[in-house]
Amino acid sequence: MASYKPVVIPAVPKLGEKITQDTLYWRGYKTPVQIKEFGAINKIDFSPVPPYNYAVTASSRVHIYGRYSQEPIKTFSRFKDAAYCATYRDDGKLLVAGSEEGSIRLFDISGRAPLRQFDGHTKAVHVVGFLSDKYRIFSGGDDYSSSLWDIPSATEIVSYSEHSDYVRCGCASKLNGDVFITGSYDHTVKVFDARTKSSVMTIEHGHPVESVLLFPSGGLLVSAGRYVKVWDVLKGGQLLVSLKNHHKTVTCLCLNSSGQRLLSGSLDRHVKIYSTTSYKVVHSFNYATSILSLALSPEDETIIVGMTNGVLNVKHRKPEESKEKSQKKRQPAYRTYVKGRNYMPKQEDFFVSKPGRCIMRKYDKLLKSFQSSKALDAVLEPHIRLYTPEVTVAVMQELNRRGTLRSALAGRDEKQISLLLTFVTRRVIEPRFTPVLITVADMITDIYQPVVGQSALVDKQFLRLQEAIGREIDYQEELLEVLGMMDALFATLTEKRATYLEENKSNGLTKTLDQDISI
Repeated sequence: MASYKPVVIPAVPKLGEKITQDTLYWRGYKTPVQIKEFGAINKIDFSPVPPYNYAVTASSRVHIYGRYSQEPIKTFSRFKDAAYCATYRDDGKLLVAGSEEGSIRLFDISGRAPLRQFDGHTKAVHVVGFLSDKYRIFSGGDDYSSSLWDIPSATEIVSYSEHSDYVRCGCASKLNGDVFITGSYDHTVKVFDARTKSSVMTIEHGHPVESVLLFPSGGLLVSAGRYVKVWDVLKGGQLLVSLKNHHKTVTCLCLNSSGQRLLSGSLDRHVKIYSTTSYKVVHSFNYATSILSLALSPEDETIIVGMTNGVLNVKHRKPEESKEKSQKKRQPAYRTYVKGRNYMPKQEDFFVSKPGRCIMRKYDKLLKSFQSSKALDAVLEPHIRLYTPEVTVAVMQELNRRGTLRSALAGRDEKQISLLLTFVTRRVIEPRFTPVLITVADMITDIYQPVVGQSALVDKQFLRLQEAIGREIDYQEELLEVLGMMDALFATLTEKRATYLEENKSNGLTKTLDQDISI
């Protein structure tokens, strides 16, 4: 008796991911480190000076982490309620944060107690930051107002009440020490100048604004809400492009160190990376839960994501040295691979072959012992039929070749019939599976036709199968009509060209004959 040969699973070509320089670059991060915070992380901000520590705002605390530390090296916890938007000054010496009770606190990085407290907002302050002159702070709150504060005197300089809803995001210009921008849930983004008593520009975003970002040059402004939109500030707030790559609200934005890549985080658990020249997605990261905050270190060495479940996801870039060492690792000599390849056994040699061990799958073992029904059940398990349907179809084809497919399909209960019909309905329209699954569908119909009408679940699956096949037949008929039109069109074009050539040839031949006759 011949030995059993395992079922051959046909190889189906798959479309490979296009590998680009961006793909290689953004994949060059280590396995992420997970740090658990006390609540949802609403802000992550890197210090602009070495060693590039970062501040994490979550719950009623602001934690300062070192670049590689998994425990906070300092904590600011002088908040009665939730803290918001802890942001570093450009020199990395001061930190400012808003709070739920409406006060703004200014901290010295080397101390713990607040240096200043600014009171003026009547509701929660969700956005705070420093102007580029380092001596003033801007803020925005749920009382619909935006304010400007003087650090030395701890007094309010000016207050703007132009928004009609919560002010939830903002940023300051790095070139002009008087310009700052706020975004609100009233669907607008406003540009303020500290030298005027009102906003100098209003941009209609169209949706509640969750994040704003100003390019270092000051010419482009990015706003995020339902979509990410890029505006030209120098042209009066003209819309350049609207990016609709996320399918949920975009909550955070950031730029890389060179300003050539824009990153956006969303509630759909994805971080998208765009090229700032073409505004196309060049890479994306997938995370476990919805994303609230995102930050990239000044040297792009670390990418940090804060999520709604309080988990801080930290990825560090792999050092270049290890790559060089791995490349310099000595490879075996060529003779190692070809040793013994050319040896020819002599006549007196006794050749001993070592049999290779064959590890069979569960369905192969069942097929070997002629258990057709159980083999079919094995390939209808969820992890096989959903992710590798070609295995299921290959076993069905093998059962049909053996002549045992009908017996394997027969004698099943309502749940098993429904499972079979669901698989056939979903995959029968795929060209690689159609020849086999049409046979399976015919057998199921023949076997279970007498019991039609006894189970609402099975009847519903039969109707779905009928609809799927009917739609596919309609598509094929339309494609055949289009193919016929194209054939007729191509035939017409070919005939015209042939007729034109024949006319030229016939005219030349006629002229030649006329000349011969005259001679």
